[in-house]
Amino acid sequence: MEWIIEKIHEGLLIRTYLQREHSFSRRMIKSIKFNGGKILVNGTSQNVRYELKEGDRLEVQFPPEKIGAYMEAEDTPLSIVYEDDAVLVINKAAGMLSIPSLLQPNGTVANALLGHYKNQEIANTVHIVTRLDKDTSGLMLIAKNSYSHSRLSNFQKNGKVKRHYEALVEGKPSVEKVLIDAPIGRKDGSIIERVVREDGKQAITHFKVKAAFQAYSLVSIQLETGRTHQIRVHFAYLGHPLIGDTLYGGDDKLIKRQALHCCSLTFKHPITNEEMHFHQDMPQDMKRLV
Repeated sequence: MEWIIEKIHEGLLIRTYLQREHSFSRRMIKSIKFNGGKILVNGTSQNVRYELKEGDRLEVQFPPEKIGAYMEAEDTPLSIVYEDDAVLVINKAAGMLSIPSLLQPNGTVANALLGHYKNQEIANTVHIVTRLDKDTSGLMLIAKNSYSHSRLSNFQKNGKVKRHYEALVEGKPSVEKVLIDAPIGRKDGSIIERVVREDGKQAITHFKVKAAFQAYSLVSIQLETGRTHQIRVHFAYLGHPLIGDTLYGGDDKLIKRQALHCCSLTFKHPITNEEMHFHQDMPQDMKRLV
């Protein structure tokens, strides 16, 4: 990344300029200094205490990204909705893990991303911003470098990355529009399952009923927090588990995975600050039920 310094920024230390004007974290600046990156002013290496002058050309070269030893690049096709030098938005199919696990080290979104980068001759590692459960389909946001990941993660913490979901739940909720505010924690004796419990972390889900059928309902959902299995746990807690979600009490006669799809994604671009919005229709297995 590089910038020509304007008069308004003359006299600022490089460190201050990067933090104030371009949202560099202290951790990122430290990583550039000590992990193989470079900070150049007019082509000459400088430290972060250099005072900038009008007309200076400031260049930041990021350190090489390290790929985990357990991560393998695979030539697996990705359904890419949008891509530029900073971000990637994909439409993940149900049945695909986001990242490798001990039981399934291959065939994940992360493996496919590394293969995609390898084909493009980009030496990047994996920076997933919005992860989806294996059997949840829909839009995922991925940062293509550490700077974009840092900014998008900060946006996400501040509620500037918004996701909307559609789901099919058993029965008909008693109200058409509601906010669920119920803390979620790990279920005793399980490393996978979560439950609503008083000592859990705050979890807030907004939903409204879009259509009610005889045995189940189509609901639109927006997350205010992003706890593991949050939507699945909250609807099971209400007594309306997702269809197909056998882990949380759902019936899988109609569909063999939880009927949950991330249909909408809105975020601020980490470089341009432009608001980006994407929509993806639900897949055929859910459309068939509707």
